[in-house]
Amino acid sequence: QAQLAESGGGSVQAGGSLTLACVVSGNIFSVNPMGWYRRIPGRHRDLIAVVDVDDRTTYAGSVKGRFTIFRDVQKNMIFLQMNNLKPEDSALYECNQVRGTYGQYRDYIGPTWGPGTQVTVSP
Repeated sequence: QAQLAESGGGSVQAGGSLTLACVVSGNIFSVNPMGWYRRIPGRHRDLIAVVDVDDRTTYAGSVKGRFTIFRDVQKNMIFLQMNNLKPEDSALYECNQVRGTYGQYRDYIGPTWGPGTQVTVSP
């Protein structure tokens, strides 16, 4: 069974930057697109960035141009470089596999999630 562990969150001021990291164990990393999700309390989890097995990337409109997702295949890790952070980016960030194929991605809806890492952006 896959295990995921996110890190790198913290508190920053608007305009600041953070880089999140996620270590993935198990056999999901090399055969599935991987993504970063974020969740605000009381709201649905949103998929915001995807890196596919061929390293093609896809972003939600709210983060496009500011966030960059990439992966290190040797280390089974994915990263999210976040620049020009805004208060509305404040959320719990989680990594996980993504269902579907390029251009038709769907959220992973299974039970296996890591603890996530909290990002708080102040005005």
